[in-house]
Amino acid sequence: MENLIEKVEAALNSVRPYLQTDGGNVRVVEITEDFTARLELLGACGSCPMSTMTFKAGLEEAILKAVPEIKKVEALNLTPAF
Repeated sequence: MENLIEKVEAALNSVRPYLQTDGGNVRVVEITEDFTARLELLGACGSCPMSTMTFKAGLEEAILKAVPEIKKVEALNLTPAF
């Protein structure tokens, strides 16, 4: 699993600069046995009303494209869109 975490981190590094520009970031919490990457949105991303779109169009897409072993991506603290 350690190798998968490194691959997921590398995929996230491609979008991290955009998150950091707005005061946010993301942390890999775990990779589960069923190959789900569980993430935590940090800083401004944790409370941003656009976090669902950022998650789907940025983080999830980057991970699934770069790490085919990952079957699903979940964010633990998404802010519901209104």
